[in-house]
Amino acid sequence: MSESESRSAGATKPQPRRSWREAAAVYLNRRVVAMLFLGFSAGLPFLLIFATLSAWLREEGVTATTIGFFSWAGIMFSIKVVWAPVVDRMPLPCLTRWLGRRRGWMLLGQLGVAAGLLGIALSEPSDDVTRLAVLAVGIAFFSATQDVAIDAYRIEAVQREVQGAMAASYILGYRVALLTGGAGALYIAEFVSWHAAYASMAALMGVGMLTVLAIREPDSTRDLATLVQGELPARLQDAALPPRLRAVLAWLYAAVACPFLDFFQRYGRTALLILAFVGVYRLSDITMGVMANPFYIDLGFSKAEIASVTKVFGFFMSIAGAGLGGILVARYGVLRPLVLGAVLVAATNLLFALMAQVGPDMRLLTVTISADNLSGGLAGAVFVAYLSSLTSTAYTATQYALFSSLMTLPGKFVGGFSGVVVDTQGYVDFFLVASAIGLPAVALALTLIHLGGGFRAERGRATQRSSG
Repeated sequence: MSESESRSAGATKPQPRRSWREAAAVYLNRRVVAMLFLGFSAGLPFLLIFATLSAWLREEGVTATTIGFFSWAGIMFSIKVVWAPVVDRMPLPCLTRWLGRRRGWMLLGQLGVAAGLLGIALSEPSDDVTRLAVLAVGIAFFSATQDVAIDAYRIEAVQREVQGAMAASYILGYRVALLTGGAGALYIAEFVSWHAAYASMAALMGVGMLTVLAIREPDSTRDLATLVQGELPARLQDAALPPRLRAVLAWLYAAVACPFLDFFQRYGRTALLILAFVGVYRLSDITMGVMANPFYIDLGFSKAEIASVTKVFGFFMSIAGAGLGGILVARYGVLRPLVLGAVLVAATNLLFALMAQVGPDMRLLTVTISADNLSGGLAGAVFVAYLSSLTSTAYTATQYALFSSLMTLPGKFVGGFSGVVVDTQGYVDFFLVASAIGLPAVALALTLIHLGGGFRAERGRATQRSSG
């Protein structure tokens, strides 16, 4: 039985609960290990076109206004859903035939990122800032394209109960890449040169390329009902259209409209509830995160203390939380850990409120950062596993790109008002509000448990496939 068939079969009957040892052994899965290196490849470009590049530009005397404009390159990550249908359905000449649909797009994205980083390494910021800006946007585009393909691979490669481990492994690789592209690049720039730093980072993209060549393309099935959706509506079928225009409209309908139609047909009325849940799940932690560093500084902690506890120590606690989240998904499924993550994220904001009253206490800071990063890592891994379970194998890349965009937009919008609350009400009230806005996520998670997480509709579809 192929892995895709086993995923469908697994949706039709309950799986026996695994022991803790068996649940932890999920990290020995070869595809889970491979996801560590793909996560590294996905995370490496991020700081290299933002914080790290800003340091180089400032050192070369580029104005702060100009440096601020470079942050617009990040818009590419927020609008990747626009070209996700192309990644989902369009074959690449030569690459798709050689590597397959997912690996071909991954390799293209990695080659584009590596070429862009090498272009920056060969540039002089003081001579041509415009060229650097174009390269930064290009790197962001290819990096976002790689993200779409990796997300699709991660979802299609393993069964649902392994998705938590896949997410945790990806997060670990991504975090290591952030350290490499941040502190690692700065060290190389300090002791060698900025050009050497970016050339080294371009070479490190080879980690992802070698992984793509080493792994196998995942098996994927397209259910019959979805294929029927892929046909043009009757009005367009009957219209007297030129064959080429008809073919273009059919492709656009299948690539752009059908992913949304498929989602709403599978989940029915529950679809809107699921989308609301996706939008609010990370609302609490994203809103709190905007004011985190200003809070530490205003409280009186030194930059060294902030770096040691919140960055270095927090990194390891976040990875531990993600790892625990993967084990919980493997043992209990995705729904109950989803509720746990929502409760913990909302509750840890109360520790920040306590710290705002107590003042700069290193022990309390350590406890708070431990709880915050552990809960954030756990909730993040479980939530990614849940989003992965919502996608259809026919439209994996497009639907997950939609979910990943939706899960950050409300938090970014609300987070923009966080400074207003701090200036008018103070930090204590701010963290109480940040905790309170996490309660809708808890309520919706409990509601989804009552409704079966929206999986009942999917089970019916899976049964129909297996019986056919």
